[in-house]
Parts: sequence; structure tokens; C-alpha cells
Amino acid sequence: MERIRSNSPCWCGAKTKYKRCHGDRRLLQRDRVEIGVVSPPREVPDHITRPDYVTTGAVGTPRTFQIQDDTSLPRLRHACRVAAEVLEETGRAVAPGVTTDEIDAVAHAAYLSRGAYPSDLHYNGFTKSVCTSVNGVICHGIPDDRPLEDGDIVNIDVTAYIDGMHGDTSATFLVGDVDEPTRALVETTREAMLVGIAAIRPGEPLKRIGEAIEPFARSRGFTVVRQYGGHGIGETFHAAPHINHHIDRSDDQPFLPGMSFTVEPMLLSGNTTFTQQPDGWTEHIDDAMPSAQFEHTVVVTDTGAEILTVIAGESASPPAV
Repeated sequence: MERIRSNSPCWCGAKTKYKRCHGDRRLLQRDRVEIGVVSPPREVPDHITRPDYVTTGAVGTPRTFQIQDDTSLPRLRHACRVAAEVLEETGRAVAPGVTTDEIDAVAHAAYLSRGAYPSDLHYNGFTKSVCTSVNGVICHGIPDDRPLEDGDIVNIDVTAYIDGMHGDTSATFLVGDVDEPTRALVETTREAMLVGIAAIRPGEPLKRIGEAIEPFARSRGFTVVRQYGGHGIGETFHAAPHINHHIDRSDDQPFLPGMSFTVEPMLLSGNTTFTQQPDGWTEHIDDAMPSAQFEHTVVVTDTGAEILTVIAGESASPPAV
């Protein structure tokens, strides 16, 4: 699929040019999201088991491929289901006027009520229980006292640690009345994640994910962040392999049955350059145009992939897009 051009018919099927429909950059313009005041870390009761890095300051579990078996996979499924439930509950709190710190409080309580530890909390110095990335913040936004505004979008990134496993998921939520080009960015990102998951086959190379995602994103007028990707996950929060969401012809490592990792594309509506802020986490797109991200944890099966970050009753099979 080629990148759509400004004067091409819009991909949505409307009988108008892309630049006057879902590619209307005037509607995509945003003010820069300024970093607000960050409150102290929230407490976790002593009875909830912590990952090793919380107490030792270092990750002691292997960073090699996370390969699940009949004993470990049920534990990972549990952690992933908890993460999905926390994300769903937290997403319901998104509304104009709500601060991202209040969203963090909702998520924190949701973790604890399920007996889970927020994996982000005290990971490499991160002081909150989720990441909240608003508009032109592509990832790792720290919840603070900035209220969400009508027309914003916010990605909430949830990772739950329970039963010795990390389950990782995220979604981008609409805040109030959001314009159609920004809605298209969000929906395209969600679909791109599913397109990438559907490309997974045991024995095939990892590059199949990027080969599926990047052309799909380009056909809608969006670009893929190349500097960040998915990662192995299980007993270790971030492990091998690195999952590219763009095309990398050299990425020949095959998918292995039982391998668990995240698929989490970040799509951009404007320029591709971004700058890390002095807090050491927040990644701001330089032109402040909105970005979006979705994420699932998956495990490679004998025929494809199983989506693990689903709540009860949801399908674990990648849907057709």
C-alpha cells in the first residue's frame, strides 16, 4: 500500500480529497501539552507481591526470549486479564476536566483491588502506576495535574504484575468531542495493531509485523514511530525480542511457539521528530501534532497468535481488519 497523497480521494470512501477530509491538518493542530505538577507515588500494601526491581533496584529475571509452557502460560493469561480489566476500568474515567493524576488514582485502586502490583511504579525511577500520554506526547507521559480538555486524546498504558508475571496493554481514548481526522488516527492505530498481530505465524520472521503495519498506516496518511517497539514480556517486564512496527528487512528472527511479547504501534499524524523532556520519560512530538498507540500482549501458538490482554468474554483471536 502506498502513502496516500493530499489530492487523492480520501480512504474513507467520501467523494472528496483526502486533504479536505480525514487529512485536514487544520483540525489536527494542537497546542503543546505542558508538563504539570506530579504528586508523590501512591502506596501499595505490603501483602501485594512486588517485582524484584522495586526492592533491589535492578531486574534480576532473564531478558532473553520469554517462552511460555503449560505451567507458565496460565499465570501470564491471568496477569494479562487483570491488565485488561484495569485498562477498561480506568478508561471509563476519561472525561474533560479529569486530570491524568486522577486517572492514575483510578488505575492504582483497580490494580490493588485485584491483588496486582502496578509494574510501572518504581520501574527505573518511574513514580506513577500508569503512563498517560496526551495528544502530541507519543509515550511515557507521567500523570500530573493537567486536566484533560474537550477534543484531547490520551493513551493509557497499563502493566499488571501478579502471579510472577507482567501483563501489558494500552489504548488511546477520546476525550469529549474529538474531530474526525483525530478519530481516524486513533482508529487506524487500533486497526494497525490488529493487522500486525494477524501477521504472526510460527517460523515466520519477526519482520512480518512491520511489513503489515507500516503500509497500512501509510495508506491512511500516518507514519510509524521507528525508535520504539514492542518487547518480550512474561516474568520479565521488558525482554527480547524487540518488535519493530516499521519494515526492517534484516529482522529475520523467527517467531517461536510459546514466545510472548507485545505489539504496540505508535502512529503519528505529523512530523516524525520528537524530544525527550527533562523528566527523563515524556516524549514530545516536536510539532505537537497528535499521536496514538494501542497495545496487546500476545503469545505465539502453533498456528498464529493468541491475544492475552482481553477481559472475560472477549475473543483472544485477532479479528479480520
